[in-house]
Amino acid sequence: MKTTNEINDLRYRRAKEKVEKLKGFYIHLTIYLIFVPFFIFLNVRSTSFPWALFPIGGWGLGVLGHATEVFGWNPFFGKNWEERKLKEFLDEDEPRF
Repeated sequence: MKTTNEINDLRYRRAKEKVEKLKGFYIHLTIYLIFVPFFIFLNVRSTSFPWALFPIGGWGLGVLGHATEVFGWNPFFGKNWEERKLKEFLDEDEPRF
């Protein structure tokens, strides 16, 4: 049985991990928002073809993917999909005598 200190330590480590992930996302988003105007500036100065849309869009998809990981949002599987599937597979694998 776990002691109160062990439980509090585990909770602290989980919270710290979440904060680190959130911090990483905010850094990623900030750098992206700094570079978007830079790409647009380079595009306007270099050519009339809107090539800046490609790195902005690609990087934007990366930021969106990072956000889905950090905030736990998944439009395809829902919030509790993984836990429901684990329970389903454990129930299937249960020995029957």
